[in-house]
Amino acid sequence: MDLKQRIGEDIKAAMKARESARLSALRLLSAAIKQKEVDERIALDDAGVLAVVEKLIKQRKDALAQYEAAGRADLAAAERFEIEVLSAYLPQPLSPHEIEALIADTLAEVGAQGLADMGKAMAALKPKLAGRADMAVVSQMVKASLTSR
Repeated sequence: MDLKQRIGEDIKAAMKARESARLSALRLLSAAIKQKEVDERIALDDAGVLAVVEKLIKQRKDALAQYEAAGRADLAAAERFEIEVLSAYLPQPLSPHEIEALIADTLAEVGAQGLADMGKAMAALKPKLAGRADMAVVSQMVKASLTSR
């Protein structure tokens, strides 16, 4: 079962269980996927759906930080819940050691010698790490690895 079908089944299950908050988060995800498909006139595969999920989670984390800074615990709790619901569709995150090993392999694969090759390295790493690691952290790790060469 692909990711879009799984989301559809989860929406049905949430409706049957009368879980309104979960249903709302899932409908938001479904609408974002459909919007992306309409905008780009394509049918998203699992990688495309993962990109939408990651984008929504990032938006929720940004909103969560703002709500916490403003002292709005009620809205922050709602954002945390949506992050939790959306995170269920991401693959299992990699450990820092696994990320370091993947970075080392990729740097050798693309022949990266210094910071000038960071773009090539990140372009090769992004599909391998999609949804499994925070790319901002990976970027810092790649930069540290390339400066030590």
